[in-house]
Order: sequence, then structure tokens, then C-alpha cells
Amino acid sequence: MRTALAATAILLAGAAAFLAETEGLAAFTSETARRLEVERSPRALPPIVLRDPDGAPIDLPTSGRAMLLEFVYTRCPTLCVTLGGSFARIQGELARAGAPPVPQLLSVSFDPEHDGPDELRAYGEGHGADPAHWRVVVPEDATELRALLDALGVVVIPDGEGGFVHNAALHLIDRRGRLAAILDPEEVERAVAGLLR
Repeated sequence: MRTALAATAILLAGAAAFLAETEGLAAFTSETARRLEVERSPRALPPIVLRDPDGAPIDLPTSGRAMLLEFVYTRCPTLCVTLGGSFARIQGELARAGAPPVPQLLSVSFDPEHDGPDELRAYGEGHGADPAHWRVVVPEDATELRALLDALGVVVIPDGEGGFVHNAALHLIDRRGRLAAILDPEEVERAVAGLLR
């Protein structure tokens, strides 16, 4: 009888832990849990200065304007191409919706060692970025890069072959300067709606 009670207690404790770890069965990966947490409790961004290829500063967070951030490195042959394609589609939808010409799309390079002004410019041109809406930028220094990646929960790991393994997501910053949602690259309509709100 004691064995049965102990086994039942262990089973119930395990089930409770499983439910807690999966957000009540809503999240089976750490990425899904991160996204649910952000939607429940938007995260404030630390003050960060980003620079475009011409050296012009863009301060984060911005007030009064929603923005969408993606994290890339310009030599990336896979995920970053997908992210750039999503931004191109979002840029087109913003133009069709008559969005004002202010930068709302930021491709943020996390590889400042290799992504100088020429590389940033080429990445933007290669994806059809209109600087009126979409800028390709790099944080001003390594400290600000780390602060931004940490604040948004972006994981960047060297792959041992000169590239990186990293999250492929769109990060919606609301008008109050908070990370309000993390979207898949395919969620173009939801991204546009968030920017136009």
C-alpha cells in the first residue's frame, strides 16, 4: 500500500511539474514558452543606439511608433534570407496600407565584426529595403548588442564554421517601446497589423 501511495505521489508531482513547464500544455518548447511569456508580460527594452550603413543613429526604444526587429548576419545563407523575404513582404504591405515613411523595420546584425557599412547596405539592397521604412543596422558596440539580445531573449551561437545558429523570429516592439510579441517569419499579416495599431 505504501508503495502505491508513494508511486501515486511521485506521479502527481511529475504531472504538476510537467504542466508548469509546459505552461499548462500550451508550450512544449522553450521558444513557445518565451513567446507566451512576452505576450502576457511585454518586456521593456534597454536604451540602445543602432547605426545604419551611413552611421546615422537610431535610438531604441522609440516612443509612439511600433517597430519590427529581426536579427541577422549578412553572410547567412539560410534563415536570414527567409527573414529578409518576410520583411520585404511586410514592407510591401505597409506601403499598400499607406503607412507613413518612417523606419518601422529594423534588420539588426549581431555580427559587427563582419557586417560593416558595405555589407549592411548590400544586405538591404539585396532584399529591396526602402530606407524610408526598413533599415539594416548594427548596435553601436558589443555591450549594447549583448543587452539587446538578452532583453529580447535572442540566442546566437557560433556554429564552428564561421556562421551562427540563431532564432528566426520577428520581434514586435509596441508604441510604448516594449517587446510585445514574437512572431514567425510567415506571420506577415499579424506583423503588419501590429505595426499599424
